[in-house]
Amino acid sequence: MPGIEVVFLDLGNVLVFHDDDVLFRRLSQYGGAPLDVIRERLLALWDPLNRGVLADEQLRRAISQASGATTVMDAETFFQVWTCYFRIHQEILPIVETLLSRTRVALISNTNEIQWQFLRPQLPLLERFCDRVLSYELGMAKPDPEIFRAALRRVGSPPPEACAFFDDVPSFVEAARTLGIQAEVFTDAANFRVQLAWLGVGGL
Repeated sequence: MPGIEVVFLDLGNVLVFHDDDVLFRRLSQYGGAPLDVIRERLLALWDPLNRGVLADEQLRRAISQASGATTVMDAETFFQVWTCYFRIHQEILPIVETLLSRTRVALISNTNEIQWQFLRPQLPLLERFCDRVLSYELGMAKPDPEIFRAALRRVGSPPPEACAFFDDVPSFVEAARTLGIQAEVFTDAANFRVQLAWLGVGGL
C-alpha cells in the first residue's frame, strides 16, 4: 500500500453534524407543511442547490415554497432557518488537528454558499487544509466522479491510491473507489482513528 499523500474529508456528518429533522421542523413551523411533505420536496432540491444551480433569491423562494408558505422568507429569517440544524463535531477536531501535522488534508463537500459561509468561521482548521473543493463552486456534486477528478487535480494530481477519502454516504465512497482512491465510510471519531491507522496514518 503506498503512503497516503492527501486525506480528503467530507464536511457534513464528518466535521459537522446536520440533523435534517431539526430543519424540517423549523420549516414546518414557518410554513405549515407536514414534515414528510417537506422532506419529499427538499429531496428534489438537494442536487441543484449543491451544484449552485439553485441559489440566492431562487433558493429562498424554493425553500419557502417547500415549507408550505405562500410568501418568501426575508433574508435574515432564511439564514437562521437554513443554518439551524448544524452542530460542530467536537470529538473529531483534535484528530484532524494532529492529522494536519502529518499529511495534507483537503475537503470535498456537497454544500451551498449560505451554509458554507455559516460553517467556515466555526472551523478555523479549514484554513489549514490544502484545498477546499465545494460542489456549488464547481457546478458538480458527489457522487459525480468528476468532482473527485477535480479534487485530485487541485491537490497536484497525486496517484489516486495515495489518497484517502472519508464520507458518511456509502454511495459517495463507492464513487471515489472507482477512481482508485482509498475511500472509507465515516461512522464516528473512534472508528476514524482505526481507519487512519490501517492506512498508515496512525497514532492519532
